[in-house]
Amino acid sequence: MTDTEDKRDRVTVVVLGDVGHSPRMNYHALSLSKEGYEVNLIGFAGSKPQIEVLHDEHITLTYMRPFPLPSLILPRFLALVFKVMWQAVILFFTLVTAPRSKSLLLQNPPGVPAMPVCWFYCFLSRTKFFVDWHNYGYSILALTLKNNHPLVFIYRLTEKIFGKLASGGLCVTKAMKIDLAENWGITKVTVLYDRPAERFHPITNEEKHDLLMKLSATYPCFSSDSPDKTVFTERYADGRVAECEDRPALIVSSTSWTEDEDFSILFDALQDYERVRQEFPDHYPPLIVAVTGKGPMKSYYTSLIAEQQWAHVAVLTPWMTAEDYPKLLASADLGVCLHFSSSGLDLPMKVVDMFGSGLPVAAISYPALPELVHHNENGLIFKTKEELANLLQDWFRGFPRETAIKETYYDFYRNIDEFRKLSWHSCWTCNALPLFNQNRTVTQKS
Repeated sequence: MTDTEDKRDRVTVVVLGDVGHSPRMNYHALSLSKEGYEVNLIGFAGSKPQIEVLHDEHITLTYMRPFPLPSLILPRFLALVFKVMWQAVILFFTLVTAPRSKSLLLQNPPGVPAMPVCWFYCFLSRTKFFVDWHNYGYSILALTLKNNHPLVFIYRLTEKIFGKLASGGLCVTKAMKIDLAENWGITKVTVLYDRPAERFHPITNEEKHDLLMKLSATYPCFSSDSPDKTVFTERYADGRVAECEDRPALIVSSTSWTEDEDFSILFDALQDYERVRQEFPDHYPPLIVAVTGKGPMKSYYTSLIAEQQWAHVAVLTPWMTAEDYPKLLASADLGVCLHFSSSGLDLPMKVVDMFGSGLPVAAISYPALPELVHHNENGLIFKTKEELANLLQDWFRGFPRETAIKETYYDFYRNIDEFRKLSWHSCWTCNALPLFNQNRTVTQKS
């Protein structure tokens, strides 16, 4: 029996933000489609969603109109009020004019005004309302405002009230599940850990070489004097590609360049590495550090780095396509994560992607992080800039010939390989699918 012979149930997936910057909701949509559902993915346009989402005939992308007035022409508080009002109206209008679904899954945060609007729509249309808790919106707002600010209180109260009114939900860590139960009274929540997309995987030396050759056209620190050689890899006459014995080390970090991801920690650690490399040039390789992402403090730190004129550390801020970013991760020797959770209860998706690419990670410590990164097993955890500096020096001492982590080297990669074996969809079918199957009328898969 085909889908044309048997009608598929419909699920609405809502993101009150850039759909392309919401990978987990893209994954939800793909898994729902794979399990026989028709999916309407609602959000704002911006970056391009995953190519698999764009090509899936059972996923409809519905874009809402963004707030029409630039925030610069209004006082900050008024701009926020009008933006929330606009989002509430446009979201409700989008929901009531879209085909009716049996279930609605909302990403939180942002939860204001999405949670009350989606709940009200679901109440009127008798649709099951589910929340996927990525973090707490009030804790993110508190980074800008004080914890005791009235807007932070209202935001937290909204999340708590409508989170309890939901028919069920998902969250990203066990720590968040416990916190929701103990401090919010929300118990109908299942943990669904993030897993890497299929495009994040280890690659061959040939694929690394092709990417590095491409980067060398823009960034001279990757290039070499030979026509088919980079400072990392070389292609020989017989077509074979090998890594250079005296190559530098490649670090990748992805940051939002905001105050809650303090790049100064990495900056100071690199400054210390520059000093150590100057003192002991035979013991440490040069470093090339690729920092991806965009944000308000990017220009400040790039100008600060340029002022240092480091001789042995090169910091780049490349723009990577969706196809090349996984290859960059798979080509690196170490990932650095500066994500510091506003609630302490979520996990960095960028580390999941790094593990998917087979890349060990040094990540800054916070309460929930050990649910993903296990110190000296699949990665390294640090608390201060001094600890990060020591980790980088320990990791790359003698690199690439005799590394200081030789004894644990194979354990890191073996444990990351074990992590990669468990796919998103297999986890999703165990933890998320039962929510949507509760009132399902059609179980026929595509």
